[in-house]
Amino acid sequence: MGEVIVLRPDEGIRLNPERLVALYAELGERGAEAVLARALDEMEQRLAEMRGHAEAGSGAALERSARLLVKVAEQIGMESFARVAGDVAFCAGARDAIGQAATLGRLSRIGDRSLTAVWKLRDVMI
Repeated sequence: MGEVIVLRPDEGIRLNPERLVALYAELGERGAEAVLARALDEMEQRLAEMRGHAEAGSGAALERSARLLVKVAEQIGMESFARVAGDVAFCAGARDAIGQAATLGRLSRIGDRSLTAVWKLRDVMI
């Protein structure tokens, strides 16, 4: 019997800082902060909703939620997060249960790191 290797995925994330700069330029600090807060809150709700849809085996609902999540993530420049949410939508639409589980797990990992990166970038801009 061989050695057991534990994998700890560590994937880089991509943010589009220009999107955040544009938000602050268009809306001012208070407006941009409000948009960011709403977007991040909606993203958390969508992720929880998506986990529920996955557990319930509701692929169509999961796909719909993932596509909405893509739009929210793109709005605030979370490129990696948006791309992986699109991958979840694709797998859900293709009824690929294994791919769906893998991409949903990946989305959760990237989500945590992306949220931290957005707040750090925001702090630099203020």
